[in-house]
Amino acid sequence: MNEQLAALGREPWSGGLAADALGVGLVDAVTGAIDAGMRPEPDALRAAVRYLVGVLEARAPGRAVEVRIPPYAAIQCVAGPRHTRGTPPNVVETDPVTWIELAAGRVSWASAAGDGRVRASGPRADLSGYLPLVGAGAR
Repeated sequence: MNEQLAALGREPWSGGLAADALGVGLVDAVTGAIDAGMRPEPDALRAAVRYLVGVLEARAPGRAVEVRIPPYAAIQCVAGPRHTRGTPPNVVETDPVTWIELAAGRVSWASAAGDGRVRASGPRADLSGYLPLVGAGAR
């Protein structure tokens, strides 16, 4: 995180070591880089993606939907029929920056799905009811 903060001209992290504080701090640093037109630092981006999929997994437990954010994360979440082999019937896939923007409430599910930044298939693959995960309007 400190590399990302330094790239933004900010002071090193001093917000504590609790997992949620670190996670929210990472998301803030990564969205700051995106806002500045910078490419987020790879380690900060990876950690922020993993933090946010962990939040989704905790808020929407289950195994009915596979969420893929290559190359950083893939989880199963959302209650419903469990998938065990082959290609799951409910899949959500997006890139890391779009995932950060969705999870932070900076872009809507409808917008990202409509312009192809999110690819979602299956009757349970709409995650709009779980988003945003952090920031204003977090569920």
